[in-house]
Amino acid sequence: MGKQNVELREALRQALDEEMTRDDKVFIMGEEVAEYNGAYKITKGMLDKWGDKRVIDTPISENGFTGLAIGAAMTGLRPVVEFMSFNFSFVAADQIISNAIKMYYMSGGRFSVPIVFRGPNGAAAQVSCQHSHCVEALYGNLPGLMIVAPSNPYDAKGLLKSAIRSNNPVLFLENELDYGMKMDIPEEEYLVPIGKAKIVKEGADITLVSYSRMMVACLGAAEEMEKRGVSVEVIDLRTVKPPDIPTILGSVKKTNHCVLVEEGHLFAGVAAELGFQIQEHCFDHLDAPLKRVCQRETPLPYAKGLEAATIPNKERIVQAIEETLS
Repeated sequence: MGKQNVELREALRQALDEEMTRDDKVFIMGEEVAEYNGAYKITKGMLDKWGDKRVIDTPISENGFTGLAIGAAMTGLRPVVEFMSFNFSFVAADQIISNAIKMYYMSGGRFSVPIVFRGPNGAAAQVSCQHSHCVEALYGNLPGLMIVAPSNPYDAKGLLKSAIRSNNPVLFLENELDYGMKMDIPEEEYLVPIGKAKIVKEGADITLVSYSRMMVACLGAAEEMEKRGVSVEVIDLRTVKPPDIPTILGSVKKTNHCVLVEEGHLFAGVAAELGFQIQEHCFDHLDAPLKRVCQRETPLPYAKGLEAATIPNKERIVQAIEETLS
């Protein structure tokens, strides 16, 4: 198989382009996706290639164009809705929560809603608290929605293709700071299954579980602990919901220790849910209490130093690993 070295934004663009080629029911809509080539250039060149019937600029009206896309999905099309930021999805929350994720159930299976909501999630660089929410725990509380959060270009492309082919609503969470990340990916078509985690580094002493942007900090912490003689197994969830619990449990049963890392907040978060499931199924295998490393319980500050002190980082993860093993 041939390889190509691409940025994560290009991997996403390839996924969109390939799926639009494969299925003429797939189309893209959102703010500035067409003439401006996308706020983060994910859709660069796609208006010229596909035209304004399949790459559609919308008004600044998330509630309106999200409802339009849900209706289109119910009638057989496959919309990919780009939110310029997932913080703006809150404006469309009524459409997502009341319609997209409930329609299949409320219609007795008559209406599927094959739709992908994608865009940047979580903090970027000093965009302050109204543009830095992690939405996965909020939306993850609601049945009917799959939530995907890739951490690298390979997974981003394969997972986005799988999301577009799904007959369920999918929240596809990216991170602005990852768009420039480069990686070798296959030139040939491939898919990454939704709901399957990946052990990105094998280890024997402790399990470290995370996803999306936090994988950078986790791998840095694992490397630091290796220098201290500690073997860390690192798991990338890739899919937040449904989570791959068997892979996590298998690792914890081997290492007998676990730290969970989440960019979002501590209370009622993804790490809280995973931690409960681990203790529920692996209580007798744990040699120490679980630890969570999450965002401080405050709206994210704008000031650079305060922002850095609020978001999980390598140093906080290393400290949690040391405390767990002690």
